[in-house]
Amino acid sequence: MKRILMMVLRNLLMVPYAWIRLCYRAAHVDKYTEEDMYAFLKWIDLHANRGGNVHIDVHGAGNLPEKNGFMFFPNHQGLYDVLAIIEASPRPFSVVAKKEIANIPFLKQVFACMKAYMIDREDVRQAMQIIVNVTKEVKKGRNYLIFAEGTRSKNGNRVGTFKGGSFKSATKAKCPIVPVALVDSFKPFDTNTIKEVTVQVHFLDPIYYEEYKDMKTTEIAAIVQERIQNVIDANV
Repeated sequence: MKRILMMVLRNLLMVPYAWIRLCYRAAHVDKYTEEDMYAFLKWIDLHANRGGNVHIDVHGAGNLPEKNGFMFFPNHQGLYDVLAIIEASPRPFSVVAKKEIANIPFLKQVFACMKAYMIDREDVRQAMQIIVNVTKEVKKGRNYLIFAEGTRSKNGNRVGTFKGGSFKSATKAKCPIVPVALVDSFKPFDTNTIKEVTVQVHFLDPIYYEEYKDMKTTEIAAIVQERIQNVIDANV
C-alpha cells in the first residue's frame, strides 16, 4: 500500500527504533501496564498518521462513560479503523478481531500489545469462550472494541448489518455500549492513494444497561447501526 510506504519513509529515522520497541513489547506484554502500553501505541500511531497524511477529526470524546468497563461498537470500513480510534480515544481499550488479520505485520504486534482476542468465526466453541473472557474482563474494568458487522462493509460510508451476537459480551457484562461512527476510515489503507485524508471519529452517546436490559441483542444491534448511519449521513 502506497500510504503505508509513505508512513515508513517519512519516519525513516525512528522506524527501526519504534519497530524494535513494538516487537519487544508485543512479546513481553505483562511487563507493562495497560495505560503505559496504550500511551506507547498512541505515540507510534501519531507519527504514522502524520507521516501518512492522515488527520483524525475527533467528535464526542466527552461522551465516554466516566468509569472504565465499557464497549465500543464502531462501523467497520477498513484495516485502518482501529488505528483511527487509538488516536481518537483518550481511554485504553482492547479489541476482538477476526483471526484472518492476526498475521498482518504491524497490526499483529499492535493487537498483541493490546492483548486482543482473535476470533475464529468457524469455531463456535472458541467464539463462545471469547465472549465469556471479554465479559469477565469488562466487568473488571477493561474496555473493549468489537466490530458488530463482522467484516469490512466495502461500501465506503454505508454501514453493513450489525449482528446481534456481537453484543452478547456487553449484555452479559451489563456495561455501557458506546456506538462509534467512522467516516472515511476506508481511505487510508483501502484505497490506492496518498492524498491527504481526514478520518472522522464520532463517539456517540452511550447506551446504558438500564436502557437496553429488556431488549434482544438484535434490537440493540439495529439501534446502534441506525444511530451510526445517521451520524455518517450527516457528516459526509
